Amino acid sequence: MYQPKTLKQKVQNRVTRTKKTDVFLPRDFADLSGEDQVLRALRSLVHDGALLRLGYGVYARATRSRLSGRLMVASSNGFHSAALQALDKLGIPWEQSDSTRAYNEGGRRKSWRTRLSRSRHASTGGYPMAALRVER
Repeated sequence: MYQPKTLKQKVQNRVTRTKKTDVFLPRDFADLSGEDQVLRALRSLVHDGALLRLGYGVYARATRSRLSGRLMVASSNGFHSAALQALDKLGIPWEQSDSTRAYNEGGRRKSWRTRLSRSRHASTGGYPMAALRVER
């Protein structure tokens, strides 16, 4: 007998089917149900380990680390790539920091800092041991 899919299953299917981004906002699932129900489904997926909460209303696809067994961002370049995807989705302009630009040009050591052009946004997310810093 056919059983209708729950909202949590619909959200999880969309997360697994989406290949072009690893970051999700609640508005990405607005066509499925109301905001409260979507947030409840996302919170449940975070609890199950399918998603990580990076910040307020920002979620990323999760995977288990083979070394430590802890959850980590399942993005091609880790937290940095997920943070830049989130900034793009939120419409926040950003540019590479001076040290990253110098490294890419063959200069100094590698730095993952990214400069935000507006300082009113939160400078750190909810992901442990990683932060997006604001340079002025």
